[in-house]
Amino acid sequence: MKKNIILFDLDGTLIDSTDAILSTFYHSFKEMEYNFTGSQEDIKALIGYPLDIMYENLGIPKERVWDFVSSYKHRYRKISTIKTTLLPNALEAVKLAASFARVSVVTTKTRLYTIPLLKHFEMLEYFEIVTGRENVENPKPHPEPILTTLEKMNYNNNEYKVWMIGDTKLDLIAAKDAKVNSIGVLCGYGEKEELSTYTNFIQNNALEAVKFIKEV
Repeated sequence: MKKNIILFDLDGTLIDSTDAILSTFYHSFKEMEYNFTGSQEDIKALIGYPLDIMYENLGIPKERVWDFVSSYKHRYRKISTIKTTLLPNALEAVKLAASFARVSVVTTKTRLYTIPLLKHFEMLEYFEIVTGRENVENPKPHPEPILTTLEKMNYNNNEYKVWMIGDTKLDLIAAKDAKVNSIGVLCGYGEKEELSTYTNFIQNNALEAVKFIKEV
């Protein structure tokens, strides 16, 4: 019987969707006739948060945020698989994890876009549950996405050791508040110094993280 549960974040942990996200933000700014004076780094620093929070932090008035989100989603669904790549060793990481653990995805991206991406990269079959933004009221860093996933997996605290693998502080804070273990990975958007504030375990990528869990 498998004794571990491994929860994977998506963006920056298994996939690189930076080009898709950035180009879609700029498309929405143009479509909505908004003069964005920030930089790509300003957008990248917010990846992992829900879209409405990202737009608000990028200067969009709160009353207009959802119009921008709508513009974003309309384009993103068309280009997400084209402009997204699988991170090196990500598929190997998922396959290895599934060989000794039960695995699921916990992401702030909606399932509407997550499922096609996982199918595209031929990894959907390895996951029991895919929890997206629409499945919870409170996204990461709130623990609800993790707790909701574990509930759907019929988690029993006496049977499983749970690990959350993610590339930003949002994943690690959510794990801490959900009282599960976490590993920060450096293949995404978080910096080592920041991630180290929220977890004792840092690895270069998801494969190294899974190998670490297997040996613990």
